[in-house]
Amino acid sequence: MAAEKFSIHFPQEQLDDLSRRLEQIRWPQQPTDTGWERGTQRDALQALIEYWKNEFDWRRQEAELNRVAHYRCTINGTAIHFIHERGKGPSPLPLILTHGWPDSFLRYQEIIPLLTDPARFGGSPEDAFDVIIPSVPGFGLSAIPAGNGVNNAVVAEIWHQLMTRELGYNRFAAAGGDIGSGVTRYLAQQHPENVTGIHLTDIGILRELMAVDDSSSLTEEERQYGQLARAWIGQEGGYMSLQATRPWTLAYALNDSPVGLASWIMEKFRNWSDCNGNLLSRFNYDQVLTNIMLYWLTGTAGSAANMYYDNAHSLPPIGQIHVPVGVACFPADILLPPRSWASKKLNITRWSKLPRGGHFTAMEEPELYAEDVRAFFRSLRAR
Repeated sequence: MAAEKFSIHFPQEQLDDLSRRLEQIRWPQQPTDTGWERGTQRDALQALIEYWKNEFDWRRQEAELNRVAHYRCTINGTAIHFIHERGKGPSPLPLILTHGWPDSFLRYQEIIPLLTDPARFGGSPEDAFDVIIPSVPGFGLSAIPAGNGVNNAVVAEIWHQLMTRELGYNRFAAAGGDIGSGVTRYLAQQHPENVTGIHLTDIGILRELMAVDDSSSLTEEERQYGQLARAWIGQEGGYMSLQATRPWTLAYALNDSPVGLASWIMEKFRNWSDCNGNLLSRFNYDQVLTNIMLYWLTGTAGSAANMYYDNAHSLPPIGQIHVPVGVACFPADILLPPRSWASKKLNITRWSKLPRGGHFTAMEEPELYAEDVRAFFRSLRAR
């Protein structure tokens, strides 16, 4: 089916149902000295929920989201949502951007004008991109797949069809972080004939460096990474273990309780961003709640978690990636990769260390992110 343009609009009945649920919250009791080390801190969550109940305006956010062009098409039986904004320049480069969890296509919302119309912000029109931002199947506005097994490699194949068959781009660029990094790497590995290059903000959790018993073959940087990764998994990886083993047990709670969903997502935005424990130093409540609303209104918290199961149980090994790769390391991101290891697996032609920012890269530092993307692909455009 050819792509069809649409506007985001959810029925008022869903908003009314949400309002009723937010008026009937049963808060858990916490000891007075409980902080974030045991999970979401109640006072912080209550402040977010009060804003949600009394000040947050979904219709205003909906109108803001509809300022860009949204489309749907069906690929392999699944309805796929994507943004498609044309660049303003002599030869815009097509660029597909893939989000992760627990964010959404909103990860890249602020950088759309920076990439499509760089001249407007003092840049060169020759750096313009056609920007394509799909929602991963089972996340937000893309439909929940009918069956299991939709992992990073499967999504990469869907993206290839989206770019080549639906949109007619024979050559294109790709970028992503978190789950989006995995999808982007599989896209480059499976279809190097179509992919000009890829830009990443991480290269996933390198479990082979965590499992090495004889570390004599590793560099000091790689050994340190293995130690840090083991500690991080032990302290922060509970969400991942649960979503990769029992996603549907979790889904009932997240799909039925807006406060439960907000707690699950808010904690990650606080812990994984460059905010030093102060969420509002990086995001405002409207940003956090609009992202939460995309999961709530579409009922996709469970299907998004289910992708962790599919990646853990059905994802094939990925081979060497030969297309040019740019890596942008944001200092507060999760487990910054060792360059020595990455260089063995990826054809790295640009490695950037950004001065600030965390896991939600383009949301936290849109200008820094956009400039690094423009700089990396500048030398590849002629190819």
